[in-house]
Amino acid sequence: MPRPEAAVSPPARCIMLQGTASNVGKSWLATGFCRVLAQDGWRVAPFKSQNMALNSYVTMDGGEIGRAQGVQAEAAGVIATVDMNPILLKPCGPASAQVILRGKPLTDAGAREYRERLIPELLGAVKESLDRLRQEAEVVVIEGAGSPAEINLKDRDIANMRIAALADAPVLLVGDIDRGGVFASFVGTLELLNPEERRRVKGFLINKFRGDPSLLEPGLKWLEARTGVPVIGVVPWEDLPIDGEDSLALPGGFGEGPLEIVAIRLPHLSNYTDLDPLRLEPDVRIRWVERPEALGDPDAVILPGTKNSIGDLVWLRARGLAAAIGDFAARGGRGGGLCGGYQMLGIRLMDPEGIEGGRPGEEVPGLGLLPAETAFFPTKRVLRRAGRVAAEELGPDLQGVPVEGYEIHMGRTSWCDEPRSLLWLESAGGEAGYPEGAVSRDGKVWGTYVHGIFDSWAFRRRWLDGLRREKGLPPLEGKVRDMYAVREEAFDRLAALLRQHVDWERVYRFLALEPPGAPRRRGRDPQAVPGEPGA
Repeated sequence: MPRPEAAVSPPARCIMLQGTASNVGKSWLATGFCRVLAQDGWRVAPFKSQNMALNSYVTMDGGEIGRAQGVQAEAAGVIATVDMNPILLKPCGPASAQVILRGKPLTDAGAREYRERLIPELLGAVKESLDRLRQEAEVVVIEGAGSPAEINLKDRDIANMRIAALADAPVLLVGDIDRGGVFASFVGTLELLNPEERRRVKGFLINKFRGDPSLLEPGLKWLEARTGVPVIGVVPWEDLPIDGEDSLALPGGFGEGPLEIVAIRLPHLSNYTDLDPLRLEPDVRIRWVERPEALGDPDAVILPGTKNSIGDLVWLRARGLAAAIGDFAARGGRGGGLCGGYQMLGIRLMDPEGIEGGRPGEEVPGLGLLPAETAFFPTKRVLRRAGRVAAEELGPDLQGVPVEGYEIHMGRTSWCDEPRSLLWLESAGGEAGYPEGAVSRDGKVWGTYVHGIFDSWAFRRRWLDGLRREKGLPPLEGKVRDMYAVREEAFDRLAALLRQHVDWERVYRFLALEPPGAPRRRGRDPQAVPGEPGA
């Protein structure tokens, strides 16, 4: 419901970041814009009408949106809502995706059905969400999707120039200089827009720059003379611990410590940022692996989440990775599984209704490392969770440690023999507390549906110290970094970077807003930021 004063309050000003292609850094820059504007005292909301990503975020009321918009809300200091990303597409096959509408699954659809039947119906929902945000905020930072110049998609545009027109938003066009051809991509994009769309483009943002900016000057002058559009920023590359939208830019690994953890890079990998908190630990080295010969002899193996557990389990076997993981476990190797990875570590996976995209009644043997089995059903479980480690098998250092995170899954997992749960989760959403996850008899392998479990610093550090003891190393001494504080610091560092390298006077003129420092500013409300584990 609109607030009582909505009838007299002017709708929020909007600004939109579109890109010359996917993965040019729109999400990252939009996050920084949210932080800068919030620091200046504005009530800010992020918005992306349609997002295709497997890296999702759970809102406080149990809705599922793209992770980028959840992170942007955190940067803006506001609670994330489903209106910030009314349509989320989660690929589940070569040409199909699960359609999430305002946080809840609507249907699975192929590309043609989505474009021809669903988009006309969904445009109304997009407009309603945008209208609500514009009544609740003062500035809306809108992120586009892919490129606005995809000729074959423009007649069904629901993410770029049509949204800019709905919001009457000036557009900043983002290009990635690191991949090369940034000047051609800017000029080519403008050439493929119609005159009205071109008039909306008010500035260029060059992203991911490395090197001496003075060497760019001739190109910048040429670009401005050729197009009549100013370059309002050249943003240097900086690696900051801010969650990404999807795994397009997933690195091969990170870290240089003595503890080596292998993560399996699944074809339908989702919520890969579950492992990002391990970056905070100086003794960890992560490797993403797709081939059995690359597995090696690490200290632990992690099976992350996936949008298609059965399909990725078949892929593991075809690649020889299933056998390699089994051999590793037989040698006493340690490991864990998150969501879909947890399902695959069990005894079997059953799909009575064809939810995973195969034939109804399909049944596939799991890796057999946990005493659990999973069946898939149409109802999706999406909610935030908090609890503690219950498994005695993990030892006294971990037992009772608090954890926090969220669940997003359509599988229901049960134990095959005596119950050996990993966690006890507290009551939430009107339901009673209950045991969750599973652990092997020797405590070396565990699985859970709780995404974000490594954000809980005590769980992360004590599990890693157990790996250290296996290697004959003492527990690591020193300050443990909290993931919430690290993200807040990263948002501020990104804002400082953008303040230095973006022409904010022009941005404010595009928004037709007062410049920073005017007396009407409000401060951010730190209480509006959702609590995080260890905060």
